[in-house]
Amino acid sequence: MSPRHRPMTSSRVATVTAALALALAVTLAPPFSAPLEGQSVEYPAGFDEEGQLYPKALGPLSRNITTSSERAQAFFDQGLQMMYAFTPLRAARSFRQAQREDPDCAMCYWAEAWAWGPYLNGGMGPDDAPRAWENIEKARKRAGDHASDVERALIEAMAVRYARGQDETSRRKMDSTYALAMADVYRRFPADLDAGTLYAESLMLLEPRRGRWDIGNPDVQAIHGILEEVLARDITHPGACHLYIHATEPTQEPGKAADCAVHLGNAIPGASHIQHMPSHTFNRVGRWGESVRWNLAAWHSDLKAEIGEGFAIYPSHNLHMLLFAASMDGQGAIATQAAKDYAKIVPGGSFYRVLTLLRFGRFDEILELDDPPEGAIQRGFWDFGRGYAYLREDDDVGRARVYLERVQKAAAETPEDESFRGHSAASLLGVVGAILEGEILRAEANLDEAIAVLQAAARLEDDLRYDEPEPLNFSVRHWLGDALLEAERYAEAQAVFELALEDHPHNGWSLLGLEEALRGEGQDGEADRIHEEFEEAWARSDTWIRGPIF
Repeated sequence: MSPRHRPMTSSRVATVTAALALALAVTLAPPFSAPLEGQSVEYPAGFDEEGQLYPKALGPLSRNITTSSERAQAFFDQGLQMMYAFTPLRAARSFRQAQREDPDCAMCYWAEAWAWGPYLNGGMGPDDAPRAWENIEKARKRAGDHASDVERALIEAMAVRYARGQDETSRRKMDSTYALAMADVYRRFPADLDAGTLYAESLMLLEPRRGRWDIGNPDVQAIHGILEEVLARDITHPGACHLYIHATEPTQEPGKAADCAVHLGNAIPGASHIQHMPSHTFNRVGRWGESVRWNLAAWHSDLKAEIGEGFAIYPSHNLHMLLFAASMDGQGAIATQAAKDYAKIVPGGSFYRVLTLLRFGRFDEILELDDPPEGAIQRGFWDFGRGYAYLREDDDVGRARVYLERVQKAAAETPEDESFRGHSAASLLGVVGAILEGEILRAEANLDEAIAVLQAAARLEDDLRYDEPEPLNFSVRHWLGDALLEAERYAEAQAVFELALEDHPHNGWSLLGLEEALRGEGQDGEADRIHEEFEEAWARSDTWIRGPIF
């Protein structure tokens, strides 16, 4: 048995627990307190309506709980799958129906308390704390007679996670205390897949959600180790695999999750976020065709939600990932259609229609669009695309410069707090503005100046914060490499395309540029090998290309 699949030993749990305890060298508030007299907890409108089962949307995952009611078990399992699919409000409603089916089911109250808590994609709102606290207290009252040993352990661990009220400081303390409690649960029940998954999640919630993770960080290694142990027992577990993808994608080794990603998309057939999740790994390792396939499946589940056969979860994100992956895979029709659908559901989202059409050289279609979006960054993307289209379609340098000035003005004057997915106008519009400026300079035969502008933009692109996916469905290095090819600076072009392939492996745009650079250097044997890789990468493409850009 390899070290990464070795069972969680008591000494290893103790090491992680001790590290957490050291980080908790503060006086912790009591984990729970008595309810206020006459306390009333409010729930969302319609929350108490009769729950429904959605068998066509569910997978096989089940956790046997202490109940004699088959329907309570069914609603619990549905809620469990919904929680692992990151749809907590739906899960809470399913757990509430499980309580109705069996009012003595301690785990049904534990589960609803879990659903009101923080998770990887969202924290707790002020109304969530009393809901979570009320439900875990109900679970504790029933645990003595209506729970197994592991269920009582999970309930007591969840109890330290909540109080009636909270602020940022107390929330952090309770999250840390909960992680310590879950370490003990997993030490006692190392074969329990959900205990391991929730323990790993509790540690992940103590880490920054966005940004790069260092594979050498002991905290990251601990998270990976726990999830790897769970997946060694069952690689199809959707909760563990979902978290493992998130825990590996921002590291230097995103491919560690590739094996479980292969299984995840089918784990909960109607949960669009679960179907989408494999693409977070596949994008990082350059398996673009599989990324397209699973985001299509996710979008279809978003549509199936209208007839009760799917759960719509982050549909705009699914479409964004779809158009991104399809752009890298050369699937122009899918990319542009995804951008159209994105524009239908996201206010001001028409800018992605421009960016996908630009990627695939459909400049006449850009000029036919007549619905410019609101928002400085979104409008800046639109103006970038219009200027580029006029330059390519009509050789109109003058009009292209008018649009360039608009993009540059928006980049310089848009406030820092006005961003797109956390990226500032200065960074995003700085990159696309440089692409347009560089192409204008090339049209004016100022090739060296164009290269300098694009080199600066590449540095700006490198400084963009990590995102899933990136906001731009192309890289400025495609333009920089193409300009270097024109200048016959082949060795520099080779280095640029190799860097582009490090960021986005196996994308055809970079591979074709790299092939041309190698041929320019006289390395025909290596160029032939790269051409074979290009043919494989472009096998699903509907677009014929002669170079890395249009």
